[in-house]
Amino acid sequence: MAFNTVVLLVGTAISLILLFFALKALKKKRLVDDTPTSKTHGVFIGLVEVSGKVECSSPLRSYLTESECVYYRWNISEHWSKTVTETYTDSQGKTKTRTRTESGWKTVASDEQMSCFMLRDESGEIQVRPEGAKVLHGECILNHYCGPFDPMYYGKGPAGSITNSDYRRCFAETIIPNGSTLYFMGQAREREDKVAAEIAYDREAPLFLISMDDEKRVSRSYGFDYWRLAFGGLAVAFFTAFISNRTGYGWIHFPYRNPIVAVGLYLVVWTIGWFWTVFNSLKSLRERTRQGKSQIEIQLKRRKDLIPTLVSTVSGLMRYEQGVQETLASLRSESYDGLEGVSGRLLALIEEHPSLKSSEAVLKLQKELIDTENRIELSRSYYNDIVTFYNTRIERIPDALVAKIARLVPQELLKN
Repeated sequence: MAFNTVVLLVGTAISLILLFFALKALKKKRLVDDTPTSKTHGVFIGLVEVSGKVECSSPLRSYLTESECVYYRWNISEHWSKTVTETYTDSQGKTKTRTRTESGWKTVASDEQMSCFMLRDESGEIQVRPEGAKVLHGECILNHYCGPFDPMYYGKGPAGSITNSDYRRCFAETIIPNGSTLYFMGQAREREDKVAAEIAYDREAPLFLISMDDEKRVSRSYGFDYWRLAFGGLAVAFFTAFISNRTGYGWIHFPYRNPIVAVGLYLVVWTIGWFWTVFNSLKSLRERTRQGKSQIEIQLKRRKDLIPTLVSTVSGLMRYEQGVQETLASLRSESYDGLEGVSGRLLALIEEHPSLKSSEAVLKLQKELIDTENRIELSRSYYNDIVTFYNTRIERIPDALVAKIARLVPQELLKN
């Protein structure tokens, strides 16, 4: 009776733990699927997804192969085996002895190193501090088995041997080469050394990962983990109930001993967990659409503040040219809220006058205004992308059922 109770409790605990990790994998998959890939120049503060080429001026040298990289992980394991003699009692009650061989691999040395680098795409670059990131997929460049006569055996491995060693070692190394293309998801923040964004570890961020695979492969990896763990938990629940039923002890508090009861209960818990995960995912996606819109408003306010300053600077430098003054007066009379034409005409005016183009103050303000216009365009594009993801999610079955219960409604796209 006690044995059956232990089997039920342990089996139930294992199945629920597997389901818990399955739902965590589902949450990560949805986060990867629902986050638009940002341009490095248009990264905003918060959770971002970027992809680009690694550039590092001071790359690392991996330990085993001495390859140039920004990340490496190496491991040295040693094989062991031993013969074990044990005493047992056979079916006739006689005491006998037998021998068996045990063997395995034991890690004797390992290490992992990362280096700060820049991630570049066609729009620009952003600094990445990868410490604390989970590296999903790197490039395995070494998986070498050898004996003590191989130069690597003692050249890279420890001098001593483990107990019961067979004197066989496996040397494995995975790297992210300098110049490789990476997929990155993490928290963006302001850099301390200059006005720019960087991606770094944040304990509050739901995900911080690096992969040499693209977004689709990362998503499929999490999807595979979700189904594998969920059905693994279902199998554990089924066989736990089956074993208990065969030994004459039914499911706790239930008169039925059929494993179908256990499967039914597991599916109910799975459904509740799935609903909760999807509900939170959709709510989070809606909040990110609101954050995307606020980023547009921030950039519009920045442009509104820049244009009067630039108009005043140009006016001071060109105070005797009537045509310029008339244009500036016209610009002052217009509203600066959301008017791309104002900044366009102002930039065109600067381009037409060499004296303005040679002024350091004007050039600096011009650069800031152009950069702001680019950021407005990028923030609008990001907002439309995240809204598209959101609207698609809440209209697709079965998410649409959860969205209806949560009273989530589609958001409008911005028109150019």
